[in-house]
Amino acid sequence: MTASQESHLARIKTEFTALVDAKYRQGAVEHSSKQEDELLQVPALRILDHAIDETIDLVAYLLSLKEKLTTELTA
Repeated sequence: MTASQESHLARIKTEFTALVDAKYRQGAVEHSSKQEDELLQVPALRILDHAIDETIDLVAYLLSLKEKLTTELTA
């Protein structure tokens, strides 16, 4: 890889580490009063259901962003 690609990858990894740390901790706080307070204690199918829900949200965000960018770029 080029030096530019290595630098880009390093920035992505740094940002991801910060984001996943914050998101995981937020989830731990949000679920601390529920029976599912430990992610590894949640039944596998429930984790899968949560992942599917998150994926649906992601697609909605991406399609909305695409529509917004298309509108802004053509304005």
